[in-house]
Amino acid sequence: MFSLTVVDHIMIAHSFRGEEFGPAQRLHGATFVVEAEFRAPKLDDLNLLIDIGLARDVLRRILSGLDYRNLDEEPVFAGRNTTTEYLCFHIHGLLAAACRDGTLGAGGRGVSAIKVLLRESHIAWAAFEGPVVG
Repeated sequence: MFSLTVVDHIMIAHSFRGEEFGPAQRLHGATFVVEAEFRAPKLDDLNLLIDIGLARDVLRRILSGLDYRNLDEEPVFAGRNTTTEYLCFHIHGLLAAACRDGTLGAGGRGVSAIKVLLRESHIAWAAFEGPVVG
């Protein structure tokens, strides 16, 4: 299995519902380093998995919808705790759709799985890994 990873970051604000979250129930900020790893069983005729520049551009466009926003006010997250794990899942879904619909070019259609990892700090991170299904 081949893989290619691109990295970017976002700064967000959010709060959580549930006593389990303690002080994080209050509005607070987070900065995440976002890693998107694309996986495919084979390379194309040019020996590429996916165009790295296009992958970076698409990741940035997706993250721009989250960057410098209060996620509590975003309709797409209404009624959800935007935990690090859930944000990984959300970003994965958008990247998978970009693979399926051609936004990531011909190489994107060859991607079989994506792993999205969000690093909240040097000691804590979460990830979601799953197939690109149609």
